[in-house]
Amino acid sequence: MAAAAPPPPPTAAPEPNMVAPLISPIGHPMFSRIRLATPSDVPFIHKLIHQMAVFERLTHLFSATESGLASTLFTSRPFQSFTVFLLEVSRSPFPATITSSPSPDFTPFLKTHNLDLPIDDPESYNFSPDMLNDVVVAGFVLFFPNYSSFLSKPGFYIEDIFVREPYRRKGFGSMLLTAVAKQAVKMGYGRVEWVVLDWNVNAIKFYEQMGAQILQEWRVCRLTGDALEAFDQVNI
Repeated sequence: MAAAAPPPPPTAAPEPNMVAPLISPIGHPMFSRIRLATPSDVPFIHKLIHQMAVFERLTHLFSATESGLASTLFTSRPFQSFTVFLLEVSRSPFPATITSSPSPDFTPFLKTHNLDLPIDDPESYNFSPDMLNDVVVAGFVLFFPNYSSFLSKPGFYIEDIFVREPYRRKGFGSMLLTAVAKQAVKMGYGRVEWVVLDWNVNAIKFYEQMGAQILQEWRVCRLTGDALEAFDQVNI
């Protein structure tokens, strides 16, 4: 029978002034940017709107085309008419300085996120503006000016706000809404408005947590399609 190995020598006790280093979890860093969309982003905007229609169960109303969006969305300077903020994410930091911008009145928002788990985005290849890097379009918000006669001030109306499924519940929707609200404050506007589907309780709760009032007494009125076209034959 072999002899047992001798016990290891005792480890010296740490000196009183020595502190063990703190080990923090590395996590999975992700970087995000909110920037003004440009005409070259229309293919991504079109895909995002279609995904939103699927989520809202309204694909039967979806008829937008890339050519239609390109010819109507970018007809004037940002904030004077239809404006789109695009949310992009990347595993690498975005440059802190932007050499060119569609508007001198807007500076892109940059933020760093430390996620517990990496995001699995099986459609990232469909939402990559540049295949040479890992930037992915994750969401958007489309808005335009309106006016409050009660406040005697302009405001912003949000037509669409949408975050793609892999990126939800991570604070990106809040970033998009905050970006619009900050721009309204910067321009001296009086309010920001939008509508929400009554069955989307998660969105309603989220908007309330953001400080929004849900106006139960108001109803949206809409003329569209044949009902709208019929007015062409009405004498005033």
